[in-house]
Amino acid sequence: MRRLLIILPVIMISFSANGQVKSYKPGEKVNYVVQYGPITGGTGALELTSDTFKGREVWHSKILGKTTGLADVVFKVLDVYESYMDPETELPVKSIRNIREGRYRNYNVVLFDHKSRADSAILNSDLTGIHITQPRIHDILSCFYYFRNHILPYEDSLKEGSLITVMTWFTDELYPVRMRYVGTEVVKTKAGRIKCYKFNPVTEKGRLFKTEEDVSFWFSADKNFLPVKIRFDIFVGAFTVEMVNYEGLIYPLGTNTK
Repeated sequence: MRRLLIILPVIMISFSANGQVKSYKPGEKVNYVVQYGPITGGTGALELTSDTFKGREVWHSKILGKTTGLADVVFKVLDVYESYMDPETELPVKSIRNIREGRYRNYNVVLFDHKSRADSAILNSDLTGIHITQPRIHDILSCFYYFRNHILPYEDSLKEGSLITVMTWFTDELYPVRMRYVGTEVVKTKAGRIKCYKFNPVTEKGRLFKTEEDVSFWFSADKNFLPVKIRFDIFVGAFTVEMVNYEGLIYPLGTNTK
């Protein structure tokens, strides 16, 4: 489940600093089901709400994944990732990782300072202290909102095989999220058939994955660019994370971008 949520790794009609219309707004919520073949092994929920941090407005994204049924009896998982983002820059100001998997526990808060230094960001981790990184660095959640707002609206410029990289800070280290564009595909979900843009995140070959293309993401081919499905092909089989319902979208699901 932790590997799923890492890749999993993902919201008001408003304008960003450069006047771009956003693809998401607070109030957006998406529910998912995790399947291992015909077996339901867990559920997930991704939501965005308005919040405050140090007296200023932020957008608070939270993704929760947990086991259900027999999987919950065998190996209980409750993983939560949170990101508090500046609505204007879409950069994280606070990130929380709260992992509960069997007897394993890990809780960490990272604060992001994007303003004190022009040439870098200053990160303060509860577990490992101060880190100086490249400027405008994302966390694992905020990078997908950035992807929806700054990459997918320009899908016409993407060619099959195009590789997009967003640098993030994850598990207290630099973690590049690299997404390779595959093309368009109609995906059948419990919420209906949806035309999507398909991407393969570049995965590390080894214990879980046989190739660099064993994970696939599908984003709705409309103005929402909603993550509707993820598939993980691992050594022991295939997992899917599939949208079952949603609410609070800016646009009707399936509204074309043209």
